[in-house]
Amino acid sequence: MSGSEPSADRLDYVEWADRLRDGELLGQECAECGHTTAAPKAACAQCGSRTIATVTLPTTGTVHSETTIAVAPEGFEGEYQVAVVRLGDAKILGRIDDTVDIGDRVSFTDVVTADDHPAPVFTPV
Repeated sequence: MSGSEPSADRLDYVEWADRLRDGELLGQECAECGHTTAAPKAACAQCGSRTIATVTLPTTGTVHSETTIAVAPEGFEGEYQVAVVRLGDAKILGRIDDTVDIGDRVSFTDVVTADDHPAPVFTPV
């Protein structure tokens, strides 16, 4: 369970992306099993329940896995690192500003956008 109380409104991608651009990480928490996800879903990925609520995720977490993108896609230059970051009970993929190893602590510090789709940027703490 996350530290935030679930709200009654349904989270969709547009709201999730808008709030991310504003510097807030939102997720969803299942009222049935307590599973928390860092991206909007129509149903719980763990138990399938549709009784899920929007929660605010922590902005500091731990690197769960990481890799370096050696061939950048169009719109990006050079190598960069991405990581799956554990934020409380949820995990989210984000870009790393600097370099990290598995188990390092990171903080949400910025947003990178490609084709109008935002993604969080994390910095080692």
